[in-house]
Amino acid sequence: MFDLGLNNQRVRHLNKRILLALIYRYKHASKSMLAQHTGLSIPAIGKILEELLDEGKIEHSDRMLSNRGLSGGSYQIPAGNALILCMNVTPNCIESQLVNSQILPLGEYQFTAVSAPHPQDLLTAIEQVYYQKRKLYPQRTIQLALAIHGQVDPVTGVSQNMPQAPWKEHIEMKYLLEEKLKTRVLLDNDCVMLALAEKWQNTDNQQDFCVINVDYGIGSSFVINQQIYRGSLYGSGQIGHTIVNPDGVACDCGRYGCLETVASLSALKKRARIWLKSQPHNSIQTDWDSLSSKQLIERYHQGDPQVQSWVDSAASAIGLSLYNFLNILNINRIYFYGRSCAFGDRWLSAIMRQTGFNPFDPADPNMTNATRIGFGQLTRPQQIMGIGYLYAEKALEGV
Repeated sequence: MFDLGLNNQRVRHLNKRILLALIYRYKHASKSMLAQHTGLSIPAIGKILEELLDEGKIEHSDRMLSNRGLSGGSYQIPAGNALILCMNVTPNCIESQLVNSQILPLGEYQFTAVSAPHPQDLLTAIEQVYYQKRKLYPQRTIQLALAIHGQVDPVTGVSQNMPQAPWKEHIEMKYLLEEKLKTRVLLDNDCVMLALAEKWQNTDNQQDFCVINVDYGIGSSFVINQQIYRGSLYGSGQIGHTIVNPDGVACDCGRYGCLETVASLSALKKRARIWLKSQPHNSIQTDWDSLSSKQLIERYHQGDPQVQSWVDSAASAIGLSLYNFLNILNINRIYFYGRSCAFGDRWLSAIMRQTGFNPFDPADPNMTNATRIGFGQLTRPQQIMGIGYLYAEKALEGV
């Protein structure tokens, strides 16, 4: 058979997904608001909304979004659907935020320190956070949305590689948690969490953008045509493992000279420890060997020339890798997240100097299409909520 393109049924199916996505994004939407965003007529909007109502995907509310003229109320995701417990999981901590079915926060953001020498210890810590929330809402179903540090297979729900962990084996997180907690579990990489947070909560973003997380390691996630690009093996966005120095030090991935080995927080702290060993014992006032990320950032802002030199060099390496990505993918909106952002504007400027020589950037006097690189503006709770939008995307797939 030949694909004859979009017929009426396909167009209607596409329009249903668009309206449902707008309701997830704006939480409450009137017919006139949906018409304004889509260009569809009010009668056409009404028919599609009736179908979504019949399917139980949305509900009608008497809430009026305008004080002008008559209002037919608004539409929203059903408030009685399951709650979602969003978690960002590493072997050292769990950050969590409970949200309702509309992905609006319930209660406060929570940080839980974790000691997990074995995979089961981490699973137990996840279960404990879950049970705490169950006590608050004993009559409600609570589903899990997990952002996992490292490489993840979101289809099988397997944590394949967690760089900070003392173990190397895979963890079948989805299967084990669903068996124990008897609830639905969706999971993905922590950089995907940030990309989802930007996609759904930042109304200013474009069809294509990238988030880069510079922290213990360096990860990234790309949104192309408003879709997360994961790659066939779910390894897309490994900017931290682009090679910047083939003769450099060994990386955890098995290669040499990866960006993470020169520009991550862990690499900068390691560099400080190595440098300390070459100095006379009485010439250094700081215990560099136990230097924390916070202390490193503080010394940078205090004007320590050695630290500033290391950090500026690391930022230049990030900028060089990013320049290559920009040329390949032609994505011109980049958001930075992670603790390294605390280095501030000087760090960001060093990155931008490397990307500013892009010969393919349009000479646009209004700068509307030129490359824009900056710090992400979402709060940490908003970032954690991003992983909850895995359920929104699953809902859209089922339309």
